[in-house]
Amino acid sequence: MLEDFKKFALRGNVVDLAIGVIIGAAFTGIINSLVGDIITPLLGAATGGLDFSNYFIPLSAKVTATTLAEAKKQGAVLAYGNFITLVINFIIVAFVLFLAVRGMTRLMAKEAEKPAPPSKQEQLLTEIRDLLKSR
Repeated sequence: MLEDFKKFALRGNVVDLAIGVIIGAAFTGIINSLVGDIITPLLGAATGGLDFSNYFIPLSAKVTATTLAEAKKQGAVLAYGNFITLVINFIIVAFVLFLAVRGMTRLMAKEAEKPAPPSKQEQLLTEIRDLLKSR
């Protein structure tokens, strides 16, 4: 059983998956920064200073704060601004992954178009054929 597990764990697909998960975690940080530090402020500037992070609806009469962090301390809130930010984040991630897969597909198609060079046996057989034709 231990030997079977070793074969499974060291199989190429499992290692590839582990690498993908690690790269995905790092990629998530980059995308979160892109959304939070670049895109959301640009959208806010384009829409007259909207700041999605502080958009919320108080669900309790006790909530009187104007910022989300303070409002959460006072009671229940519906933080739809965070949801908007996550939706934008998802759209960006999906688009970037689409571009990556599209690029990989094109690269693989170009590699598939190139014919493989003939093997040494085929080269020798071609030379023999050409010699026989010339006689």
